[in-house]
Amino acid sequence: DSHKEYLNDIPRIASPDYKPTAKDVIIARVKTTQVAMEKYQIEGTEFEVYDVGGQRSERRKWIDCFENVTAVIFVAAISEYDQTLHEARRSNRMVESLELFRSVCNNRAFMNTSILLFLNKKDLFAEKILSSDIAAQLPFSDYAGPTQDFDQGVFYFMQKFKDCLIDDEVNDAFIHVTCATDTNNMAFVLDSTSTIIKNENLKRSGFLGAD
Repeated sequence: DSHKEYLNDIPRIASPDYKPTAKDVIIARVKTTQVAMEKYQIEGTEFEVYDVGGQRSERRKWIDCFENVTAVIFVAAISEYDQTLHEARRSNRMVESLELFRSVCNNRAFMNTSILLFLNKKDLFAEKILSSDIAAQLPFSDYAGPTQDFDQGVFYFMQKFKDCLIDDEVNDAFIHVTCATDTNNMAFVLDSTSTIIKNENLKRSGFLGAD
């Protein structure tokens, strides 16, 4: 998705004394082909994060990550409503994400687990809707909002994900529209996410009253 950024900066990147900038590193993509674990210290609390690949071939590896999960962060690219899977060219990526989200949310293993939804790549979505009509995509032909409208498009897909849940009472604080390469946006989102996770843990432990 970041190829445009690199192609527009070829003279700098091709120079003999090229050194990657922070932005070069942030927009680089490494495909997740196995379960990767990282530990982070955030305001004195240690978070153990497992990154799992979303491709169909990777999902069988998830089973080992289902025990003692405090929270699930489900990341879906909101810009992929008109794209198909690499491994199944007739399958719409957004439809696949919705079906996978439904499966994860309603899995017994996560019955008492906080699930947070990140609708990522909002910057690409904002660009794409200017030339690619949501309603023109067969799976989303029920979209009745105006074309080229970012807010209405986001609301539509947000509702699609909410419809996947058995529990209709979904707290919007658990849903974030993100751009992973925007450090300011992600700093705010991750701070909010860590607060939600800690509060939900306290509720389940009985140290914080449920609303």
